Amino acid sequence: MIEAGTGVWAILAIGMLLGLKHATDADHVVAVATFATEHGNAWRGLWVGASWGLGHTTPLLILGIVILLVKEALLDRYEAVAPVLEFGVGIMLVFLGAQVFYKLRRGSLHAHVHQHQGQAHAHVHVTHREGSEPSNGNGLHEALRPSFRLKSYGVGIVHGLAGSAAVMLVLLPQIEVFWVGLGYLVLFGIGTVASMGVITIILGVPFAVMSQAQHWYRAVAGIAGAASLLFGVALMAEIATGVAIIPF
Repeated sequence: MIEAGTGVWAILAIGMLLGLKHATDADHVVAVATFATEHGNAWRGLWVGASWGLGHTTPLLILGIVILLVKEALLDRYEAVAPVLEFGVGIMLVFLGAQVFYKLRRGSLHAHVHQHQGQAHAHVHVTHREGSEPSNGNGLHEALRPSFRLKSYGVGIVHGLAGSAAVMLVLLPQIEVFWVGLGYLVLFGIGTVASMGVITIILGVPFAVMSQAQHWYRAVAGIAGAASLLFGVALMAEIATGVAIIPF
């Protein structure tokens, strides 16, 4: 057991580092890439990614606290159902990818350029999409205004209890002091939120650049949708057959 004063700072550092690394998992990046198709401003992806990170952290924080209290008993049960949860992630990725193509087909996902205070701004619109209301500008200040994304939060929850999240939970039964374990969980969450926020900004760059060229924008969005579809199908097939299909 890990007691107070014995490697406490190392435990907390591991929590933060695992959070930063965890957001880069392929299934996480693919899912968030589909959200990036809905924005013509890369900076707005900060709140898409942060909302995903909050959703991802919510169930892990709850489960982690319970594990800290009951130790290995709950962790063993979680590991038994983890493949089912991971299969659910595959279904979700297929849905997100199909949704991108559905919006492209019906023309509800499109970009256009307008003038605001003498400057050209690109907007991406999704018909009846949460947060798609027209704005008076698309500058950095507006894009960085805090904005909670419910859809991204929900997808984060689905990801939260599946896949490599189990890696950070394994250490919890070994932590003797509850507050140290809680700090480990919180720092893991902070690392995940920060990392995914940055990743989503980066993913949004191609869509922001291509938003002024409709055909290129649709092509990049199609790539994101196809990646989500293929990864989701491969993930489900891998779990169902037990044969490694995804090489990363």
